[in-house]
Amino acid sequence: MSIHSPPFSRRTPCFLLFIFLVFNAGAGRDGGSIVQIKIPGKSLRFANSSAFKIALFADLHFGENAWTDWGPLQDINSQAVMSTVLDREKPDFVIYLGDVITANNIPVQNASQYWDQATAPTRERGIPWASMFGNHDDMPFVWPSEWFSGLGIPEIRCSPSNATLTYGSTCYFKGTTRKELLEKEMQYDLSVTLEGPSFLWPGVSNYVLQISSSKDEEEPIAYLYFLDSGGGSYPEVISAAQSRWFQQESERLNPDGRVPEIIFWHIPSAAFKSVSPWFGIHKPCVGSINKENVAPQEAEWGMMDVLTARTSAKAVFVGHNHGLDWCCPYKSLWLCFARHTGYGGYGNWARGARILELREDPFSLKSWIRMEDGAVHSRVTLAP
Repeated sequence: MSIHSPPFSRRTPCFLLFIFLVFNAGAGRDGGSIVQIKIPGKSLRFANSSAFKIALFADLHFGENAWTDWGPLQDINSQAVMSTVLDREKPDFVIYLGDVITANNIPVQNASQYWDQATAPTRERGIPWASMFGNHDDMPFVWPSEWFSGLGIPEIRCSPSNATLTYGSTCYFKGTTRKELLEKEMQYDLSVTLEGPSFLWPGVSNYVLQISSSKDEEEPIAYLYFLDSGGGSYPEVISAAQSRWFQQESERLNPDGRVPEIIFWHIPSAAFKSVSPWFGIHKPCVGSINKENVAPQEAEWGMMDVLTARTSAKAVFVGHNHGLDWCCPYKSLWLCFARHTGYGGYGNWARGARILELREDPFSLKSWIRMEDGAVHSRVTLAP
C-alpha cells in the first residue's frame, strides 16, 4: 500500500518496505503458533548514511474542557509546540507516547475527532508516525461537580468545531474505546500504528516496528517495541502475557541479540522510581526537571526482568509524569521520560519534546530535548 497524502518530499527514500506485526494464530493466550506478516508500503529505513531521527510527543491531552474558551485554546497551543519541534528538528518519524486526548473531559461519542487535531502538524508535514495508548485516552467521562451547582449544566461544546450543543442532542458521555480509537488511528495513510495480538486484550497497542538498513532493506538496524501500559478502562499494568509476548518476539526476531531494541510505553514501571534522583538531577542521570515523584504502574509482572536479561534492550521511554524529563541508567539499559508536549494536563512547566537520533554504522542512540522556544538541552548518549 502506498503512502500518498501528503507527499513525502525529502522523506520518500526513508519509508519503503515492511512493518512486522506479530500475532498468535490460535488467538489464545497459550495456543497457536507465532507467525509474522509483512505489510508492503509501510516501513522505516535509514536514508544513505544519515541519521534516523524520532520525535516523541507525550501527554498532549487534547479535548479538555471543550465547553470553555481555554480548553480549545490550549489545543491550539499544543499544535504550536509540535509545529516548532517538527520544523526545527525535521524528524523522520514521530511517536505519540500516550494521553493524546483527555477522554474523561470529552462529551462526544467519537473522541477520535481530537486525533485529527493532535496528528495534524505531523500529517501536514508528511511525516509517518506511530502511537500507543495512555491512561486518559479511553477514560470514561467525568462529570464536573460544578455542573450540579445552582447554575446547572452549561451549554456544552461537544466537538472540536466548538459548535454549541444542549444536553441530550449529540453529546455523549460513555467515552470511546481503545479499539475504536485504534481503528481511527489506522485509517491515516501516514500512520504505521498496528493492532496488537488479540490475546493481549484489553491492551491493544502492542506491536513491533523494524528500522531497516540503508544498504539492505531486509537488514534490521533497530527494533521499536510498543506496549500498552493500561489505565483508563482497565488497571495500569503491563501484564505477564505482554512480558511473555515481548520475550518470545524478541527471541524470535533477534535470537542472537545483535539488533538493538528500543521500547516505548506510557506509564513508568517501578524501576523508574528506583532510579529517580532525590534532589535535582545529577550524573549519571541527565535531564532538566525533577519536580514530582514517579507515578508507576499498579503492579509489576515481569517486564523489567525480561528487559534487563537482554543486552540488546537499550532504553525504555515513557510519559505520564509531566514534571519529569530525565534519563537514568538502570542495570543494563536506560530509563527515560519524555518531555510534556501538550498544554493539556497538569503542570505549568515549559513544553517540549524528546528527540532520538539513531546512527547506522556503527550503531548509536543519542537523545536530547527540544523546547517550544527552540532551545536544546539534556543531551545524552544511550548506546553504545
